[in-house]
Amino acid sequence: MTEYDVAVVGLGVLGSAAAFHASLKGVKVLGLEQYDFGNVHGASHDTSRIVRTSYGSPEYVALARAAYRDWAHLEEKSGIEMLTITGGVVFFPKTVSKEEATQVEAGAFAESMTAREFVRSLNENNIPYELLSSDEANARWPQFNVPSGVDTVYTADSGIVHAARSVSAMQHQARAHGAVLKEHTRVDRLVPYPDGVLIETSRGQFRAKKVILTPDAWANHLLKPLGAEIPLTVMQEQVTYFKPEKPQQYAPESFPVWIYAGSQYFYGFPTYGEPTIKVGQDMACNYMTPEERTFEPSPKILENTERLTSSLIPGKGRALRTVTCQYAITPDRQFVISPLTDHKNIILGLGGGHAFKFAPAIGRVLAELAVDGKTDEDISKFGIPKKAPASKL
Repeated sequence: MTEYDVAVVGLGVLGSAAAFHASLKGVKVLGLEQYDFGNVHGASHDTSRIVRTSYGSPEYVALARAAYRDWAHLEEKSGIEMLTITGGVVFFPKTVSKEEATQVEAGAFAESMTAREFVRSLNENNIPYELLSSDEANARWPQFNVPSGVDTVYTADSGIVHAARSVSAMQHQARAHGAVLKEHTRVDRLVPYPDGVLIETSRGQFRAKKVILTPDAWANHLLKPLGAEIPLTVMQEQVTYFKPEKPQQYAPESFPVWIYAGSQYFYGFPTYGEPTIKVGQDMACNYMTPEERTFEPSPKILENTERLTSSLIPGKGRALRTVTCQYAITPDRQFVISPLTDHKNIILGLGGGHAFKFAPAIGRVLAELAVDGKTDEDISKFGIPKKAPASKL
């Protein structure tokens, strides 16, 4: 039986990034994926994801800045452009309407942040921004209909990364540097021993000195037998693509990525690879486990998305299609980047439903922990969680 230096369980974006970076270190790397590569079962498929450095705490800002450098490194290695910088706006309603407040699910994670709180974080982390009134925002981007009483924060470095293309590039580069990646190989059990881990799968057994565990919503299937189960809340999310009558007005060079930060959070994109704009509701609380997942869009979430988008982007056009994905939410949506407390040879990586923009940096850190036993990035905030999910990041 071949013993690998590092085995990665789960080859979504975090696992693929970890396999890529571990392979760059010249060690024997094994990557295991229970479905096919590029599958739609997790949260790493489809097209666009927002990238930004504007976050509410210094640990996230530092990791986001590192991720921009790591995205550039992946672009250089692969010869494929990953990032499209569009600029980004965040809309902050000063007050929440009674109608909007009643639409929030009981027990939902959303907690509205004010523009003042957001700007304070940007100031503390030296991130350039502009604070605009609704009139100023509408004048700059007439595609929006920003109502009075809404503040707009613009950051020039925000943009888009292509999801499926970047995951595929990471996997290709991992193989190019010697990694062995296997699809349709479900991991059923991890058995730690003094110098490594036995990995029992649907296609036989493997041994590795270190295991990087990045199975997202399936994490507790493997953690529970180890006595390391963590609080995870799983839900099916969805995004809808709209076909505007004048798609050229929504091109990346003239229309930014955006976030609406009310009592419910929404986000959207310019046209990207096709003449459509994409809009989603974040943390819509459509709870279901991976086994229960229907892959059928929720009419209620679509109604919420249609309502917000029709008001904010009057020229959005008709809905063409809705695509689902899956969130696995950690307590307070914090990342988990840490060895297990009682099994140091197993290193857990979880993204809380907002990690794609950070993925190459998280993958690098996971690889550094597995191969070098340390990292220079500050991951003190991202330990093993012990409390129940509470609030939105």
